[in-house]
Amino acid sequence: MITIETSYTGHVEPDGAAQRREVPGARFTKMSVGPMNNNTYLVQCTATGAALLIDAANEAARIIELIEQETPGGVGLIVTTHQHPDHWQALTAVAEATGAPTAAHALDAEPLPVPPKRLLAEGDTVTVGELTLEIIHLVGHTPGSVTLALTDGSGRTHLFTGDCLFPGGVGKTWKPGDFDTLYADVTTKLFGRYGDDTVVYPGHGDDTTLGTERPALAEWKSRGW
Repeated sequence: MITIETSYTGHVEPDGAAQRREVPGARFTKMSVGPMNNNTYLVQCTATGAALLIDAANEAARIIELIEQETPGGVGLIVTTHQHPDHWQALTAVAEATGAPTAAHALDAEPLPVPPKRLLAEGDTVTVGELTLEIIHLVGHTPGSVTLALTDGSGRTHLFTGDCLFPGGVGKTWKPGDFDTLYADVTTKLFGRYGDDTVVYPGHGDDTTLGTERPALAEWKSRGW
């Protein structure tokens, strides 16, 4: 049985308890998996029980157990935020066990072990019961990284950013020009659109908010990472 902590802090430990956050209309369960402390997220509509999994990253047995424990109806979709292998090590097993279709951006689809049944693009929406998550395409960490944006019943937005935005900076980039592209996308499409109370749920590590990170944007640009 997966232990679920209901006092949500956004900090989860490898091999430790998952954490549950309740917001108006939705429930998020966050769990750390694998040697790189990847976060996997279960997003549920509290009105209908419908659910979505973000990043079947590792430890398939634990993820399957979490799904079976928390969502009697299973998950309706598995979204992979980007193509890096640490975010899809459990994808094949979880997709087979749940029968759920998979989704990813077309530019990151080819390396995935399960061909996405749905290709995502900027501005697309994903429906989970009565919830709607918008797809935001951010280029730089990989060509096809996506963030999923959910605005809850109170009007507060929650961003599942994969490896594009973390506490303290944007995601890692490798090629010349990639940082500038990612920084521009993150500042325009996330910071330029959403308020300071917007919560960021990254692909590794702790949560943050746009308001916490906003004062450091100029520093990020100056240092180039």
